[in-house]
Parts: sequence; C-alpha cells; structure tokens
Amino acid sequence: MSADALDLLDPILSHHIVNSLGWRSLRPLQQEAIEPVLAGQDAVLLAPTAGGKTEAAVFPLLTRAQRQGWKGTGILYVTPLKALLNNLHPRVETYSGWVGRTAELWHGDIASTRRRRILANRPDILLTTPESLEAMLVSTHVDHRAFFSGLHSVVVDEVHAFAGDDRGWHLLAVLERLQHVIGRPVQRIGLSATVGNPRELLDWLQGSGRGVRPGRVVAPGVSPPDAGAAVAPPGVSPPDAGAAVAPPPGDVELDFVGSVANAATVVAALHRGEKRLVFCESRRTVEELGEQLRLRGVTTFLSHASLSTDERRRAEEAFAEARDCVIVSTSTLELGIDVGDLDRVIQLDAPATVASFLQRLGRTGRRPGSRRNCLFLALSDEGFLAAAALLLAWSRGWVEPVTPPPEPRHLVAQQLLALCLQEHRVGENLWQEWWGGLGVFGAAAEPVVRHLVEQGYLERDSGTLFIGPEAERRFGQRHFMNLTASFTAPPEFTVLSGRTEIGRTDPDLLTEETDGPRKLLLAGRSWLVTYIDWRRRRCFVEPADEGGRAKWNGFGAQRVRSFTLARAVRDVLLGGDPPVSLTRRAEARLAAAREKYLDVVDPAGTVITRRGDGDVRWWTWAGHRANATLAASLPSVVLRHRTVDDRFVRLRDDVTPRSWRAAVADTGAGLTLPDVDPHAVRGLKFAEALPARLAEATLAARLGDADGARAALAEPVRFLVRQDG
Repeated sequence: MSADALDLLDPILSHHIVNSLGWRSLRPLQQEAIEPVLAGQDAVLLAPTAGGKTEAAVFPLLTRAQRQGWKGTGILYVTPLKALLNNLHPRVETYSGWVGRTAELWHGDIASTRRRRILANRPDILLTTPESLEAMLVSTHVDHRAFFSGLHSVVVDEVHAFAGDDRGWHLLAVLERLQHVIGRPVQRIGLSATVGNPRELLDWLQGSGRGVRPGRVVAPGVSPPDAGAAVAPPGVSPPDAGAAVAPPPGDVELDFVGSVANAATVVAALHRGEKRLVFCESRRTVEELGEQLRLRGVTTFLSHASLSTDERRRAEEAFAEARDCVIVSTSTLELGIDVGDLDRVIQLDAPATVASFLQRLGRTGRRPGSRRNCLFLALSDEGFLAAAALLLAWSRGWVEPVTPPPEPRHLVAQQLLALCLQEHRVGENLWQEWWGGLGVFGAAAEPVVRHLVEQGYLERDSGTLFIGPEAERRFGQRHFMNLTASFTAPPEFTVLSGRTEIGRTDPDLLTEETDGPRKLLLAGRSWLVTYIDWRRRRCFVEPADEGGRAKWNGFGAQRVRSFTLARAVRDVLLGGDPPVSLTRRAEARLAAAREKYLDVVDPAGTVITRRGDGDVRWWTWAGHRANATLAASLPSVVLRHRTVDDRFVRLRDDVTPRSWRAAVADTGAGLTLPDVDPHAVRGLKFAEALPARLAEATLAARLGDADGARAALAEPVRFLVRQDG
C-alpha cells in the first residue's frame, strides 16, 4: 500500500484499513481522491461498479471530521434508492465507528421512534434521499437550523442517475436551501460510474458554486473527455477516427429467443450451479420471467419497485446467500446494491443506455481470475436491433453524456411552495437569495411567482409570501408529503395475503372485465383476488396455481432512442457488426433485418420512400426527439398527425422533390419545438401550479433534439418508390 496515501488519512483509519479490512493497497481512485476531498474541494469520483467509490469519499471525509473537530451531522450521504441506503449503512457505520463517530439512516421506512433518537443525538453521517431531506426541511417536528448547523460535506452517490432527471434539479435546489440555512458553502462530492461528460457533471453538481469553488474530476487512468466525447469501456482506449475498433473486454454474447417463455428455457438450461442476475426492462417482464423460471424448477427471486420492501429485502438476502439460483430485476439492482458474488448477468432485450449496460456488466468479474460477462436475450426484432446497436456504440467507446432536463419550471413552483412551508413567510423580494441564482430558480422564475399568487397557491401580505388556500387544497394532505417528491407516483392498490404485504398492482387489473376468477401475478406467483377494499385501495389475495396477470401503466416519460443509438441501428443494418459473440439464431435474425431494411438505409444520407398505397416516409434514423423536432419544423410536407418514431417521419402523399427542397429551405429561419398534447402535461408533476403556456413550453423543450434534427437536415436525401404496398 502507498505509505504516502495512508499518511494522509487518520492513523486509526489507516490501521483498520490494513488490519480490519485486510487490504494490501488502496485502489487508485481511493488514493487520488484523498487530496482534493481533504482540501474541501468539490469533486466527481469516477470508477466502474465495485470500484471503491464509497470508501474514496468516506475515508478522507472522516479524516477531515477528526482533524477539524466537526460536531453534529457534518456529512450527508444521499442516494436515489432507499434499498441502496440500507445496503450501504452497515459499511459506513463500521468505518465511522472506527474513529468514534456514528452513522444513521433517515428515509420513509424509518420508524418514528428511531427518528426521534436521531433528532436528539445527531449522527456524524446521515444517509438519506432528497425527498427525505425536503421532508426534514418542511417538517414542524425538525429544527432544521439546529440539526444541520454542523453540515460541511454532501456525498451524492450515483450522481449520474440524479443529473439525468428532475430528481437532480430537486436535489440541487434543496442543497442550495441547506447552504442558505447554515450560512456557508457545503462541499459536494459526486460518485459515478463512467459517463460521457464528467466535467459538465461536476459543473452541474456545484450548482451556484460553479466557477466560484474549486472542483476536480478524479478518474484514475482516464483523461476526462469533453462533453459528448467518447468514453471507453473499462480496459479499452477510445478509438481514433477511422481506427479499427478493439473488441470489448469480457464475454458478451447476443442471442435471439423471441419470447419470455423461450428466455426462461435458455436461462434455466445455461450455467446451472451458478448465481445469475437477469435484468428486464419492465416490471411485467420481471413477473412473467419469474413465473416461467419457477415453473421450470429454478430457484428464483424477484426485485422491482412495486414489490413490498420486505419482499424485496427477503429476495435480495436469500439470493446473496444462495448459489444455484436466479434473481430477476428491473433497474432497481443496477445502482450498486450488493447482492453477493455474481457469476452471470443476463439482459432481456436492451437497456435504454450504454451507461446502464456498463453498470450491469460491472456486476460480474469481481473475483480474481473471473471476467465480466453478459448474455443478451432478445425477445423481439426491435429488441434485437436495439441490443446490437447498443453493443456497437459501446464497442466504439461511446457513453451518453449526462444531460439534465432543461427548464425545470415546475420544480420552481414546487420549491417556492416548499420554501414557504419551511420558513412560514418569505420576503417577496428575497426568495431568489435562497437558490443563489441557480438556473431557472433566479429572476426567470418571476412569472411563476405571479401565477402562484394569482391562483391562490401563495398569498402576499405586507411584503411577504406564504402558503395559500389552493396549495392547502392541492398538496396539504398528510402534512404536504406530496410536495416533497419531484416525481408523480401512479395510483396503485396494495396487495395483501393475510397481513403480509406482497406489493402493489395497477388498479386496471382490478376493474377490467374478466372471464372466471380474477388473478394477479406478483412476486413471481399467481394470486386469486378474494376481496377489494376500494376506499383504502387494498386488495386481498390467496395463492393460486397459475393464470395470474401483471400490469403497470405509470406516468413515466416514453422511452425513446437517442440520435446516436438510432444511428447505431442504421450502422448495424448497413453491415456494422458489434464485436461480440452472436449465436446462430442471432446471425440469422441479423441477416433477415438487413434484408428487410435494405432500401431504407443509406450510408450517404437519408431516404424518402413512397409505397404503392401512398404511404410516404422519411427514413432519418435520427431518434424520436430529433424526428419530433423535424416534424414540427416541416409542416408543409409532414402528414397532419406528424407520426414519428425513432426511424422515420411520415410525410404527405403529395410531397415532391421540389416541395421537399422548399420546405427544407424554410427551416433556415430556425427549427420549431415539438407540439405538446395538453394531456401530456399532466405527467409533469406540479404542472398545475404553472401557467399553461409555461408548462407546455417546459415539456416541449424536453421532447425535442435540435442538434439531431439539424444533422439529419444537412444530409443528402434520396427519393425511392417502393412497390411493396
């Protein structure tokens, strides 16, 4: 172990690292993070899954706490998932205990008696979620000024998962309010797997401190790329333009199976005696695969967000202790939760991003002498092409840049209401100070404030703002708990077997017409519905042999393919082979796909096809958001309903090369944001607290891709008449 690195840490910590953990050396990230963290700098620490990121932050922070004599809660450790907090707590508690300090959990599952003990005896490290932080700030039972008075540092684990959606803006806004409460800047440390733009991620994490406080990206062995630059998978250097692409590390294989039942047959037959983790892209698929595996005699456990906490915990603990078994999960097991020493990762269809794939791949290959591995099992032609394209992009060293959603005006409304709850009254000319000029939380929020006052969400009196009757009506239930989260949870019914909670199900399954008994599929088992308590939204069940159905609708954004991944699909169809193993079934499916799309992919540009039935399509291969932008920007040639997907835009049947050129020329004045269905705004939480035009403008900004649209417009177009109509 590097003596220099150990000398920088508290000597008691150094002793336990060597003698209690038995480590012969610190990992490179842990060594390189010590200096900037001890110096109080903001930082983003990058390493693959299981790269020791938690220790890289906690060891030097505990050293700072000892040397500077921090009192009270000096460190917040924030993660996106309660399950991840539960998993991390024993480790962080152990490290803290070595130097005589404490660590506690605070989230929605923590009992009130334990919370009272925490408030009475502030821990040195508090592990929590952004929603729980918000709840502490607005709670009448928490003296937040006293509790957070000793705060110096915040660790944001899986920071890329926050930055990519509205929970990230919510977290930043809460951190700015915390800084205002305690009257000093707070060090911010983000922990992340590989991302395409780490410097921009650090700038985002710094919030109002960007350009004011020193910050550093710590990524041993990797030169941090600029925004949008390629980041290689572990062990692979980013290829130069035109250079041969090195095969990705580890054992990756692509197969086509065509159905969940066939996938279960393959999973049951392969790698017997080993521990396998299967990722699925929906809760419904998790349930269906879990049932099929159990029917084949495979010891199977399930994990997804609609299972009860106890059910997930039992499954994860049993899986961690077993050997010959399978756990089937959505992305809930992607973010660092320890489920023991895995042998295999299996992926049904493809994850949404290369970054997610890297997280999942990193679950394997942790034992000395073992290699990372992943088997893709495609359930459909679309899933097969998505997997092939993702693997091709990965092999080129590309990882998505993490891009925060633009213009989070709805969260401005939420934060203004939360601040008024927190402070009771806020000066109508002073509220901007609470966010330090962070993005749209500054002067640009004036129209939102006016709307909140006009609609009664806020009231104004004697130069101050305070909660109004409309906010009480809309959000006042359960002490304004619905105001503490930035996302909308769909209505679900709790499913109970006796007194045991199994999980939650979509109410549609309880109202749809059915022939015979009503059965649910949950936790990989079928259940007969025996009673429905409509008022309390509860459903009572008893075990059934088979025949259950799973369904969740949700309010989440439509999953769409990015410009780069859509173009990777085109590259696959043009002959680009992902440098992974393909089964004979996969090779046959790839050949069939290339034959099917032969006429609509062109390496030199895009293609407009006209079929005999009058169907005209512009094959851009530009991704859904770019195509939506193009459809809005070319109204004279696009079909009225503007039907788009990742691959094409539907055009009017009377389009000609001449009218096409005229329409493209008209876009020289600028592109148009996609149209927004007013009903779609309902999925934007707190949108009702915004003026309608601002709510629609917020959503429109998130549905478009101007850069991808410009790239497609700049390419040559080939007109083709097809006779297959």
